[in-house]
Amino acid sequence: MAAENPGALLDELATSVFVLDADRRVKYLNAAAQALLAVGASQAQGRRLHELVEGAENLLPLFDLVLAGADTAAQRELALPGPGGVERVLDCTVTRTVHAVHGVRLIVEIKDMTQHRRLTRENALLAQLGGSRLMVRQLAHEIKNPLSGLRGAAQLLQRELANNELREYTRVIINEADRLTILLDSMLGPGRLPSKRRISVHELLEHVYQLLRSEATPRVLIERDYDPSLPPITVDPDHIIQAMLNLGRNALQALGSAPLDAPRLLLRTRATLNASLGAMRHRLVVAIQFEDNGPGVPAEIRDTIFYPLVSGRADGTGLGLGIAQDLVSRHEGLIEFDSAPGKTVFTISLPAEAA
Repeated sequence: MAAENPGALLDELATSVFVLDADRRVKYLNAAAQALLAVGASQAQGRRLHELVEGAENLLPLFDLVLAGADTAAQRELALPGPGGVERVLDCTVTRTVHAVHGVRLIVEIKDMTQHRRLTRENALLAQLGGSRLMVRQLAHEIKNPLSGLRGAAQLLQRELANNELREYTRVIINEADRLTILLDSMLGPGRLPSKRRISVHELLEHVYQLLRSEATPRVLIERDYDPSLPPITVDPDHIIQAMLNLGRNALQALGSAPLDAPRLLLRTRATLNASLGAMRHRLVVAIQFEDNGPGVPAEIRDTIFYPLVSGRADGTGLGLGIAQDLVSRHEGLIEFDSAPGKTVFTISLPAEAA
């Protein structure tokens, strides 16, 4: 490096590059680094990196390591808060070099892996959906056949019994068989294909809002934050309303089970340009978010939460989220979530241009 400013070539890189002195103060940062921190070069000059961005103090051990003699140190998947509180995932590498004039310099390279991680997670969710859908259908059909035989035998036995007390037992068998059949039908999901039409997402969400208000306890505050610029979407209204209701009711149940002073559910809509859903890229994606300040999704079920029969509640069937994911996937969409105590966000993403 012949000068303190490495030159305009580094501004062409997508990787964020910082040059720090031995006191960990910024001497240079390229255009990508300025965009990452949302600061100008003059604002960053002479300041320590961990003073510029929250969470960067996690890089201090890497700085110590290279200053102690290591040529390079790296940290993968460093979580840093981004704009709007959205977590970013970064890969960081620190390299030590010695300049003839300026002495020790630390070259910090940061790659934003948030989008890559999101795509990986989306593909995993889609693969999970396909596998669980096949498993559930096979399991449901295997159970429904003997269940029908069991119910029929109970009906025949009921006709032969003259004693009403004994017939009460056959009624229990028939009622329980019917209940299990309804549960299996729920696991199989809707039997018809989507009947799609153009409709405002806010018309659907307002319907869900009114239903949730009628079901929520008076102490739960339900708020709305809509983006009025969103175009209509092409969906089956019944399917999307059901998916949204499942997410909203889950949030209300989580809020009802937590000792909160001010339980709150926020319904939000946003638009994302040139976004990917699985392997498909879309010009415009509509995001419908359900954000609550409850206790969050238990860590032990986060990787399997969209599987059927997986629930964080003792009395839950574990079908709501799986069915919601299935309904949204029929519209080329996806449901994702981010969760921490005090803030859980479930997002339904739907392509606005889907036919």
